[in-house]
Amino acid sequence: MTGDPILLAHDGAIATLTLNRPDSLNSLDPAMLDALVAHTIALGSDDSVRCIVIRGAGRHFMAGGDIRTFATSLGAPPAQRQQAFAGIVQRVHAAVETIYRMPHPVIAAVHGAVAGFGLSLMCACDLAVAADSSYFTSAYRHIGLTPDGGATFALPRIVGVKKAMEIVLLGERFGADEALRLGLINRVVPEAELGAVVEKLAAALASGPALALRNGKRLINQSLAASLSMQLDAEAKSFGACSATPDFVEGIGAFLDKRTPRFD
Repeated sequence: MTGDPILLAHDGAIATLTLNRPDSLNSLDPAMLDALVAHTIALGSDDSVRCIVIRGAGRHFMAGGDIRTFATSLGAPPAQRQQAFAGIVQRVHAAVETIYRMPHPVIAAVHGAVAGFGLSLMCACDLAVAADSSYFTSAYRHIGLTPDGGATFALPRIVGVKKAMEIVLLGERFGADEALRLGLINRVVPEAELGAVVEKLAAALASGPALALRNGKRLINQSLAASLSMQLDAEAKSFGACSATPDFVEGIGAFLDKRTPRFD
């Protein structure tokens, strides 16, 4: 692998981002942060992309922020540290918000450590497949910090308020089976099968009806901030828009012909 902090690969309509600091458990340092922001913005506006996979190189997905980078700031005055870290986190959040708002479905393929911002990043993805070797922890409390990356937005919505409190306030480690039970991930697979399972899932998304899948992601993400009337109106508009596409014609034709649809 190259020395780039994040590797980008394209396979047809599937884009894969590989977090590429394996010797540091893919911890987030300034170079990786800049690359994550740049790649997510570019991919979010790329209409040729139908699905994005985020994975980690080496033995882990991501162990959070780079503690050694944090340590270099300890000699600075508290006010200076406060300003610097608030700015870093705002930069982190640019990438997270892009993932939430981009039209393409995003899959997290996780294994090993999924900690700190790694957990936040996984939660920001639309689907998550975990190797049975994966373990999860918020971890922030152990270094005197609160979560970033949207963890306090995602966790209560996924696992409920009480369990989110437990994950954040205690910072305990839990395994893939518990993550599946909580709804943090969609599937647990043997580590040797992780790549093949994610590849198959990504191919299914990339070959699906583009507008229907993009609108489905948008409708679900906006639903918790919408009233019932607002959401019903949004569903009606999306249903109408999808019915005007060639994919709708193909889907209906394939159903009547008893064949697999071939969407554009």
